[in-house]
Amino acid sequence: MPVLVRDYTWEQVRSRLFITVPLRGVGARNVHLFCTESYLKVNFPPFLFEVLLYASIDVEKSSAKVGNGVVILTLYKKEPRMWEQLVTVEVNKEKLQKMRESVILAAQEKAQQTAEEKAIKKRENEKYSLEKMMKIEEENRKQIEEWKKQEQIKATEELEKWKLQKHKEEELKIEAEKRKRKKDEKKVQNSPSHASGNASKKLTENVKEKIIPAPRSAGNIQVQFTPRVFPTALRESLIAEEEEWLRKQAEARRVNDAHAPDFKDLKEEERNPDWLKDKGNKLFASGDYLAAINAYNLGIRLNNKLPILYLNRAATHLKLRNLHKALEDCSKALDLLTPAVPDNADSRLKAHVRRGAAFCELELYVEGLQDYEAALKIDPCNRAIQADAEKIRQVIQGVPADP
Repeated sequence: MPVLVRDYTWEQVRSRLFITVPLRGVGARNVHLFCTESYLKVNFPPFLFEVLLYASIDVEKSSAKVGNGVVILTLYKKEPRMWEQLVTVEVNKEKLQKMRESVILAAQEKAQQTAEEKAIKKRENEKYSLEKMMKIEEENRKQIEEWKKQEQIKATEELEKWKLQKHKEEELKIEAEKRKRKKDEKKVQNSPSHASGNASKKLTENVKEKIIPAPRSAGNIQVQFTPRVFPTALRESLIAEEEEWLRKQAEARRVNDAHAPDFKDLKEEERNPDWLKDKGNKLFASGDYLAAINAYNLGIRLNNKLPILYLNRAATHLKLRNLHKALEDCSKALDLLTPAVPDNADSRLKAHVRRGAAFCELELYVEGLQDYEAALKIDPCNRAIQADAEKIRQVIQGVPADP
């Protein structure tokens, strides 16, 4: 049975009241608060402080601070006035129990209502993001069609110009050959009779030189392709790891929860994680980070085995300064990017850099430096990462960084 706290103190002004409850040696982590408009409870086993308030308070504005062996509650009154006392009229235990149950039940109903409202708002946000993605897709499609149409017109005009130019060149060539033939015939007619044979022979040779040989006959060439070879030398081969990575990628591509009841209202393309990834990337590029987050969230719900979705969502969380969520997504991506092979080196480098950036934003520079050093092991020649790592070392050592 809990021990009721009686040695609390309270003060008030017209708009607020302040309650100080001693913790009696109990740690701040063991303090649990529950507050409604008319009921207040501070539970720190084995002690309990609870009161039915004299009048209603504004729970949203009210606050509590725990530390230095006390709990200080700042409660805002709904009606600014001086209270005659802190608690309502004294009641017996049975009535107090009923009032406590009714207050807790009302709080639970309110919490349930709030959760439902949040769920409705979340669905509306997802619907909004999908509608916006579809609108962007439609605009891109129209732009592509217009571009194709313009390119087709341009190509047609160029083809007509080329045909006209060729036709003119052919006409000029035919005219030149006619003039030359007439000139040769005229020379033959005006030459002496003993030279007529040589002239005819020369003319025949010129005609033979102009004869174009027939095209070569068609044939087939047999080509044999060499089997796939991994990029590393045989003595450094990661064939087993490469095969494992390819197997995991194939399994990840087969994972799709698009036929679950929650997704029955989505269109066919909206059930494709790759399509959602591309939409999220477009929204990220346009600066609509909340819509991009919703697209990546839906993609992960459809397939939670694709590391690229976690990587892209981590970058978006960094933009929104959701640093702890960025850390979680980078760590999840690194778990999926195993085994470490050259094929996924670029993704692992991005995961380490983004997690290191999130650590540094949280002023956890040692952890951030570890991630940047892991990225340098993947790409030792990356000057940008080298410069960032050096700046972090200077911060850790207390050396002022170069401007």
